[in-house]
Amino acid sequence: MNLIPGKRLYFASDFHLGIPNREKSLEREKRVVHWLETVSSDAQAIYLLGDVFDFWFEYRQAIPRGNVRLLGAIAAVADAGIPVHYFTGNHDMWTFGYLEEELGVHLHRSILQETWNGKHFYIGHGDGLGPGDYGYKTIKRIFAHPLCQWAFARLHPNFGIGLANFWSRRSRAHTGQNDEVFQGEEKEWLIQYCLEVLKTTQVDYFLFGHRHLLLDYPLQSGARYLNLGDWFRGSPYAVFDGHDVSLVRDP
Repeated sequence: MNLIPGKRLYFASDFHLGIPNREKSLEREKRVVHWLETVSSDAQAIYLLGDVFDFWFEYRQAIPRGNVRLLGAIAAVADAGIPVHYFTGNHDMWTFGYLEEELGVHLHRSILQETWNGKHFYIGHGDGLGPGDYGYKTIKRIFAHPLCQWAFARLHPNFGIGLANFWSRRSRAHTGQNDEVFQGEEKEWLIQYCLEVLKTTQVDYFLFGHRHLLLDYPLQSGARYLNLGDWFRGSPYAVFDGHDVSLVRDP
């Protein structure tokens, strides 16, 4: 695939709408909506790399309250003919058709490989990849199991969503400071994952979220690993102009 002259690809991740409270989440949501409205003027496609919401679970007749500005903005972009690719993250994996049917997004639950203008992209949220983190990988398998999802759906939304939000806030409070520290190449699991992929696959750009650490890391053979950070401390995103990917740290 090739970009139309003057068009660009945009990538962002980890908005975590819903925390730490309504006021701060609303402020962040408005920034995301403004970004979507701005980049849609020259976007050929937009990629949202997961954890858009801090918690998302679709009951058959209900979805979590709030975030209507963002939902409407995504639908407007998709209705305008701009493909919006939505990757499930570890906080918003429980989507069962609503986002595709109501908003018109292209949903991805695993790595997406694409080639634009001769450049090879490897795109995903990034959770559970690489060595280590075995506890989370076990939990993810449980959460993704249909029986577990069926059981959670039996809970009343007031209780189920409230319980999930409580544990999500506890987890964020526990790990928040660790996200800001680069652990070194050997301990950064996504870097190790990228290096393993490069042994068998040609990739120019790895784009991930999840890590919450804004990063543009050079790899072998000219490849690069870009982590898109999060929107708690700015509005970072990546853009591909047909020649190179740039990380915009805080427009």
